[in-house]
Amino acid sequence: MAAAETAGTGRVFVILVVVFSLCESLFSGGDSYKRELTVTLYPNSTPSGGELLHVKAVGGNDTLHFLFCSQGAPTLLMVHTNSSSSTVKVNWTEFLARNTSGSLTVEPQSSVLYSTAVVFSRLLEYDDENDTAEAKSNFFPAYELKDFIWTQMNLSDSTATLCGSPPRSGKGSLCLQLSVFGSEGRVDLCPRLLHSANSSQLEVWINGLPPRSNTSRFMLELEGVGGAYPLSMNRVDVRKFIDDEYAPSIFQVSLWVSSPNNDSDILGFVQWKPVAYRKSHPSLEDATPCRNSDPQQQNGNSTSASSALIKAFYSDPVAMGMNVSFGIAGEPYYNSTMFLSWTMLMGVGSPPVDSISPMVIGILTAGLGIPIVLLLGGGAFILIAKKRESSGYEPIN
Repeated sequence: MAAAETAGTGRVFVILVVVFSLCESLFSGGDSYKRELTVTLYPNSTPSGGELLHVKAVGGNDTLHFLFCSQGAPTLLMVHTNSSSSTVKVNWTEFLARNTSGSLTVEPQSSVLYSTAVVFSRLLEYDDENDTAEAKSNFFPAYELKDFIWTQMNLSDSTATLCGSPPRSGKGSLCLQLSVFGSEGRVDLCPRLLHSANSSQLEVWINGLPPRSNTSRFMLELEGVGGAYPLSMNRVDVRKFIDDEYAPSIFQVSLWVSSPNNDSDILGFVQWKPVAYRKSHPSLEDATPCRNSDPQQQNGNSTSASSALIKAFYSDPVAMGMNVSFGIAGEPYYNSTMFLSWTMLMGVGSPPVDSISPMVIGILTAGLGIPIVLLLGGGAFILIAKKRESSGYEPIN
C-alpha cells in the first residue's frame, strides 16, 4: 500500500514538471529580435547650451536612430529607416544657430520610414489645498524646461542621464534617463515596463525641487511631434491586463500611438503605466496614481522654437500637447518625500504586450493540477483495489 502511494506521488510530480515545462516553453519564448547598439555623444566637446546624444540600433535590414538633445527643452527623437547603413548628418553651424530646419538629417532620406519625437516642455506646480487633485487653478509660474541649466550627460553603456535645475534658484533637479535596448527584457526598478529591441525607455524624476506650497502637486507637460503621421490627435488608449506581477496593483497601460488614417497598423507609440513613485527605490507603498489629459494640437512653430532638435529635423512639425498629473485626492503631497518619478517607452511598431509569466503559469498549474491529479489518481487506485477484491476466490459454506 505504501509503495503504491509513493509511486502515485512520483507520477504526480513527473506530470506537473512536464506541464510546467510545456507552459514555460509556450509563454516565455518572447521576442528574440536583437539589435546592435552604437552610442555617440556629439560633438566631442560640450557645445554651448547643451548636448546631442545619438544611439544607433541596427537590425537585420533596418535601423532605429534615437537622438536625445538638451539644447532648449529636452527632446527625444526616434527615426526608423529601412536600411542597416543609414546615418545621421549634422551641420553644426546651423544646428547651434537654431534658425533653420534641415541642419540634422538621416541619410539616405529616402530610407526614412517613420519619425516621432517627445519634447518635455514644462513642469507645472499647483496648490492643492482642498486635496482634490484637480489641476484647474492655483497654478504657480511654470518651470520652462528650455530655460533649465542642464549638466553634461552621464553615459553608461546605452543609458544616458541628464539633470537640470531652475535658472534662478538652482535648488533641486529634474532628471531624464534614456535607456536603449538591443533585446527584450525589463529593468530592475518599478514599474518594470516590458521593452523590446524596437523601443527605448525614458524615466523622468524630480528630486529636491523646493515646493512653493505645503500642499503642492506637479504635472509634466509633454509635446508629441511628428511629420506625416504624428501621435494621435484626440486620445490616449488604455489596455487592461490581469497580471500585476511586475507592477503590483497596476492592471492597465496607457498607449499614445501613431497610425495612418486611424487604422489598426501602428507605426510608433509612447507607452506608460499610470503610476508614479515617491522614492527612488520604491516599494508598493511608494506608488501614486497618475493621470493624463487628452492630447490637444499645439503650435508647431512654438515647439520648434523651444527645441533645437525639432527645429533641426522637422520643416513643418505637427505637435500635440498633453499633461501627466501625479497623485490623486487623499494621496500624500509632494513635500512628503520631495521626490517623484515616472517612466515611459517610445518605440516603433506594436507596443510590447505583457503576458502571464511562467512563474504565474506554474503556480496556477500547481494549484489546479495537484488536486485534479490526486482525485484522478485516488479514484483509479480505489477502482483497481475493488477489482482485485472482487476477482478473489470465495469458498462455499
